Amino acid sequence: MSFDDNPFITAHKPVEDGFPFEVETDSLADSMGLRLPNRSLYLLQGKVGAGKSLIAQRLIHGMVHNGVKVLVITTELTTRGWVEQMESIGYGMTEAMRKGQVMVLSRYGTIADSRQDVSLQEVLSSPAIPAADVIVLDSASSLMPEEGTKADHFALIQQLRKIASDGRSFMLCADPEEMDHSLLHTLRASAEVVLDLENAMIGGELKRNIIITRFLRAAGPIQTSVGWRVEPGMGFIVDITAVS
Repeated sequence: MSFDDNPFITAHKPVEDGFPFEVETDSLADSMGLRLPNRSLYLLQGKVGAGKSLIAQRLIHGMVHNGVKVLVITTELTTRGWVEQMESIGYGMTEAMRKGQVMVLSRYGTIADSRQDVSLQEVLSSPAIPAADVIVLDSASSLMPEEGTKADHFALIQQLRKIASDGRSFMLCADPEEMDHSLLHTLRASAEVVLDLENAMIGGELKRNIIITRFLRAAGPIQTSVGWRVEPGMGFIVDITAVS
């Protein structure tokens, strides 16, 4: 399907009061502000295996469930692989994609037509960007420039801010080990939402936590941290014994 006949590419209608992501199957939204702010940058930071993609997928599922239009740009999976991953945790996207509510772009194409040289500037020039409410970059760190001055980093943030200025937001999944530390620091200082994802072995069991470092313009209560896990077919589960 070309961009010309894709139902996703329609006029963007700014959402003024943020993007809801609550679903009946878990209480994540109740612990994390109820809505993600509009005109904002969200940074999900964690090392390999910390769960950045899974958290992003849960937030995408919740937003789509509440009528938010989402563009997903994945550098790790094919388009088909991303859809299958969502289905494996109970978050089917096929109908939403058919209706034009979700679009998935991958550097690997639909199956495995790989392009290693995709740049952030090329992504930001896509005609799908202006049509979206929320643009998810997973992983953003693999698209970011490997080096640059503070002025370069400021210019990049300004470009993202300009695109977001009429009511859309960016969700950036970043691995601190594959990204320029100065640019990452600039992103952390600028983002309205910063979620640090941490894992720990406790009693021989892997415990996952979302540390809510910053969450501006929240519509509801914010917890300091949220424990979580994902069960096949059940999706995201908040670990109430680990919420603080």
